[in-house]
Amino acid sequence: MDPILLLATELWWVAPTAAGAGAAGYAMVRRRGTVNGRRLGYDAARLELRRAQLDARAAADAARVARADAARVVAEKAAARADAEAVASARRALREAQLASRAAVARVRVSRVRVSTERSAMAAGGMLPLERLRARHDALLARWMEYETDPARAIAFPAMSDGRQPATALFLAALERARDARPRPDTRVTAEDFATYRVAVDELERTFDVAERTARGEQVRPELPDALWDAARTFAVRTSDSVIAWTMRKRRP
Repeated sequence: MDPILLLATELWWVAPTAAGAGAAGYAMVRRRGTVNGRRLGYDAARLELRRAQLDARAAADAARVARADAARVVAEKAAARADAEAVASARRALREAQLASRAAVARVRVSRVRVSTERSAMAAGGMLPLERLRARHDALLARWMEYETDPARAIAFPAMSDGRQPATALFLAALERARDARPRPDTRVTAEDFATYRVAVDELERTFDVAERTARGEQVRPELPDALWDAARTFAVRTSDSVIAWTMRKRRP
C-alpha cells in the first residue's frame, strides 16, 4: 500500500499535531471506564504470563528431546551407523533448542515483571490501560506523520516513505497490523484483545525504530532475541507511562 494512502487510513482517530522539528503529541480519547476497566492491562499481563509459562515448558521439553536425539546420534556414529554430518546436525539442533528454551524462560521473567507493573499501575490509578496503550500508538503515529507531512523531512529521508525499502516495508506492515488490532471506540475489549493490541504496538515501535535509523543512514545492529526486546520494551513502557501520567497531571487546571 502507498504510504500516503496508508497514512490517510490511520488518521481516523488521530487529531492534527503541530508541525516542526521535535514536535510530538498524541490524540487522547475520552475515558470510558464502563467499557475498559482498570484491570484490563493486569488481566492481559496474567494471560501473557500463562502463555509464556506454557511456551517455556514446551521449549524445555523440546530441548530434552534434542539432547536425547544428539546422544543417540553420537552413539550411532560410534557404532558406525551414522556419520559426522549427522552428529553435527544433531548438535546444531540441540543448541538451537537450548537457546529457544532460554529465551522462553526469559520471556516468563519479563511477563512476571509486566504483571507486577500492571498491578502497581492498577493500584495507582491515573490513565486506564487502554488509554495508555492508545497514547503510545498515537505518539508513534505523530512521529511518522512528521516524515510524511514535512517537506524538508520527506526530502532528507525519502526511505521513510518508500515501501520498497525492506525496513520501511516491515514498518508499514506493522502499521497495518496495529491499526487492525486497535479496538474501536465504545466496543468491549477483552484481555485477549488488549494483549493482541499491545503486541502490535510493541512491534510497531520496534520496526519504526529500525526504519528510522536505516533511513538516517545509521548502523543497525543485528536484531536482538525477542526476550531481550521484551525486557527493553517493558523498561521503556514503565518509563513512558510515568512521563504520560506526569504530563496529564500538569495539563489539569
